[in-house]
Amino acid sequence: MPLTRRLLTVPAVVLTGALALTSCGAKAGESAAGGAADSCVDTSGDSVKVGFINSLSGTMAISETTVSESLQMAVDEINAAGGVAGKQLDVVAEDGASEPATFAEKAEKLVRQDCVAAVFGGWTSSSRKAMLPVFETNNSLLFYPVQYEGLESSPNIYYTGATTNQQIIPALDWLKQQGKSKIFLVGSDYVFPRTANKIINAYAAANGMTVVGEEYTPLGSTDFTTIANKVASSGADAVFNTLNGDSNVAFFRQYKSLGLAPETLPVVSVSIAEEEVGGIGVENLVGQYTAWDYYQTLDTPANTTFVNDFKAAYGADRVTSDPMEAAYTSVYLWKAMVEKAGSFETDAVNDAADGVSFDAPEGTVTVEGDNNHITKTPRIGQVDATGLIDTVWEAPQPVEPDPYLKTYPWAAGIAG
Repeated sequence: MPLTRRLLTVPAVVLTGALALTSCGAKAGESAAGGAADSCVDTSGDSVKVGFINSLSGTMAISETTVSESLQMAVDEINAAGGVAGKQLDVVAEDGASEPATFAEKAEKLVRQDCVAAVFGGWTSSSRKAMLPVFETNNSLLFYPVQYEGLESSPNIYYTGATTNQQIIPALDWLKQQGKSKIFLVGSDYVFPRTANKIINAYAAANGMTVVGEEYTPLGSTDFTTIANKVASSGADAVFNTLNGDSNVAFFRQYKSLGLAPETLPVVSVSIAEEEVGGIGVENLVGQYTAWDYYQTLDTPANTTFVNDFKAAYGADRVTSDPMEAAYTSVYLWKAMVEKAGSFETDAVNDAADGVSFDAPEGTVTVEGDNNHITKTPRIGQVDATGLIDTVWEAPQPVEPDPYLKTYPWAAGIAG
């Protein structure tokens, strides 16, 4: 398969010998700083282990399987180009099975038994929050690739998907520009939709919009008869959708069966990307809108190479998406941090992280060391008849992350 060439704006550090430090905050057998558990990461040989944790089964498998593939593609490219600091990456992959408790259990295994230098994955905010104490207790690193509700930062998590001001707020700004003022909120019943909709309610109150309905359903739900009828009779002029996983299949089929259409009642979704379009059915989504920072259709040299390489590796009929691009990017960002630090050790990597940039398929991204998020370029897309998503609006430049919404007066008090 052709190898992707990327420009890391932080030069790689040339190391004269094998790195002696381990990655979890201490050498093997020593106590880590801050009361964290001892590290067992071994960097004495020609390779170092990294972990993948994605839902390969359960309701979230429709979304997360492709993320695992894009992570593997990044590792394959990096290994073919000489590895990280001259060391090959050995992958240990685990299935989070769409269960937060399983994510926590598997994360603990990756860090404490498999002794990985970093972990890449997770999707739902419930899975991330379940894993967070594992990484903080062990002073290890998780690279989380999915857009989320914000209001969080951890020295042990790098958030390479969009935070609220890089996805949800731009989507609301766009709806406002389109003259939409009556919004119906539909979401899965867990952390991300509940928090996102709290933010949306605050935005609406400050921007002359009205939330005319707010409904939640458990992850994996397939009966949307009642909710879709409420949407149809609500008087809404737009729907903001925070459903996750295969619940979207049932929702959009029911939406269409009631005669609802994007021309009269558009839906803006923040968890449906190209991979989900096929599963939901293109015929159910044509003309609907999404808010992300990356689409397969972006016309840049870096993205052209990325898409071609992914299709060469996994099949010409396959598609790329925002979460898998953010996951792919996260591996390259970690590589740049390690090589800038001259170490796999967590504290050294964190010290080196600020300002590390990567020429990603979505555009250049840069790590903000104060909160471990990255700059992103918000985009609104519309699903076309081929199942791809075309950009209909994009921010003029990358947006700095503001996970606690400190720059929005109407959000005062939301972060506690």
